[in-house]
Amino acid sequence: MFKKFTNKINRKINNTVISARCAIENRKAEMYLDTGVKALIAIVLGALVLALLYALFNTTIMPEVTEKVTSMFSYTA
Repeated sequence: MFKKFTNKINRKINNTVISARCAIENRKAEMYLDTGVKALIAIVLGALVLALLYALFNTTIMPEVTEKVTSMFSYTA
């Protein structure tokens, strides 16, 4: 009875290990597709961040900086 129990547990462990190994070694094209989609998402998000920074610098930060610099160097006051 104990031998049947250990054999049953060993079979389940072996099946789990084999299933995990097959899942890890699986080389389907879906992996390449996922990688391509991740790369596209990264490119789009990077472009959005750059556009946001460009808009922020041109509308908010740079006019303030130029105003402060011109006020520092205005010799008429």
